[in-house]
Amino acid sequence: MAMLVEEIVRSVELWLRMIKKPQPYVDPNLDPVLLVPGIAGSILKAVDKENGDKEERVWIRILAADYTCRTKLWSRFDPQTGRSVTLDPKKNIVVPEDRYGLHAIDVLDPDMIIGRECVYYFHDMIVEMIKWGFQEGKTLFGFGYDFRQSNRLPETLERLAKKLESVYQASGGKKISIISHSMGGLLVKCFMSLHSDIFEKYVKNWIAIAAPFRGAPGYITSTFLNGMSFVEGWEQNFFISKWSMHQLLIECPSIYELMACPHFHWQHLPVLEIWREQQDSDGNSQIILESYSPEESIQIFKDALSSNTVIYDGEDIPLPFNLDILKWADKTHKVLSHAKVPPGVKFYNVYGINLETPHSACYGSAEVPITDLPELRFCEPQYICVDGDGTVPAESAKADGLNAEARVGVPGEHRGILSDHHLFRILKHWLKADSDPFYNPINDYVILPTAFELERHKENGLQFTSLKEEWEVISEEQDDHDDMVNRKPFVSSICISQAGDDQTSPAEACATVTVHPQNEGKQHVELSAVSVSVDA
Repeated sequence: MAMLVEEIVRSVELWLRMIKKPQPYVDPNLDPVLLVPGIAGSILKAVDKENGDKEERVWIRILAADYTCRTKLWSRFDPQTGRSVTLDPKKNIVVPEDRYGLHAIDVLDPDMIIGRECVYYFHDMIVEMIKWGFQEGKTLFGFGYDFRQSNRLPETLERLAKKLESVYQASGGKKISIISHSMGGLLVKCFMSLHSDIFEKYVKNWIAIAAPFRGAPGYITSTFLNGMSFVEGWEQNFFISKWSMHQLLIECPSIYELMACPHFHWQHLPVLEIWREQQDSDGNSQIILESYSPEESIQIFKDALSSNTVIYDGEDIPLPFNLDILKWADKTHKVLSHAKVPPGVKFYNVYGINLETPHSACYGSAEVPITDLPELRFCEPQYICVDGDGTVPAESAKADGLNAEARVGVPGEHRGILSDHHLFRILKHWLKADSDPFYNPINDYVILPTAFELERHKENGLQFTSLKEEWEVISEEQDDHDDMVNRKPFVSSICISQAGDDQTSPAEACATVTVHPQNEGKQHVELSAVSVSVDA
């Protein structure tokens, strides 16, 4: 009887193990990681000042998105404090702290079902890092923030200091690896410049991804004049209109801090070009293309936005180009220029490449010139592009001005790079979450098998084997386009033979390897081989 009971107990225990949800793998040896997003990369909630329990998500949402932006997010800059203050006097804008800060930077609209990928921020990276052994609240944390504000706003930097201390304590006194994306890199650099002692105390590594260290000139020029869209394609119809975003961003210090760095020596100076119709001294009309440097563009912004207004709560509010914010942003650039990586901290820079990226903007055309500068608000620009991630030029992202352990270019789109498995491989190595001591991200390449065929047959006492295999080698290195056109595939052959003895049969094999010229970071390799052996 006792034996039967033991069998029943063992059977129940086995059943319990089968139905119990498997626990995720946790690596106790990993250092903690803090994820810091870029502009528009944090969930924001409006909280009633009188009734703090009443919360409403205002960024991002689908239902009433545009109305909510206009009534809850529109703001005015206060030059005394450096803050953008929400026009609604009854509301405060806060960032949720659920899941140790990760909720705010994971999926920006958790209620969205169809097309949810368009509101992913750090989601795919969080999922991947959990597979590596990171654990929320122990070794994985997030820091969301009000992205309307300046990257050196004392209030935000104080929150970051407290966050670093809490992560340090929660992980048992381990130093932190910060992973920042986009404008989050400017926030971290401002903190490092102004609070280097705290940074050195708590931070072990800082990995900046797609950071606009010298600005995003083409993108920001069109943002000042036309606004921006957080998503593209059909999903854009369900989000905040470009016009509403325009009025929001004109009063955001963070946008002014993304303007082209005035003291950076660009390989090609970013400019604002305008086709204009002018009258000569004789009254004749002529069409000319005017070009303005970043400093000269400021006057164009002033003139183009001089009559820009919004109606809020029945009041007509002027929203011109804000010179007070520009002065604040100039001081931010000085703070950024004085930043240095403290001793004991390692800095890594990942920047996006291989995409046409706006660098200069051109409005109007020879056929349809601009006659009045306020018209610019209703015109779509044509861009002069350079290499980058579609938003930030690679030249800007690489120019961090810091002592870096490594700078690595990864083909990818500005926000999409956060879901890129090539990037994941690099991060896994830098975070010491892998076991490959020979991997070097600086010389990184990925080999993808694309075809494999194997055939065997026997004939007249011989065994024939034919093999065909193909690979795609993806690397950062880029060949000169003109040189590539004239190059031919490289072909190499090899033959080996084996004499028979008592243990083995005679055999012979020949192989041909064809290496095609690199094209857009990809190189095609083909192998064809045939072997013949005596059938034993």
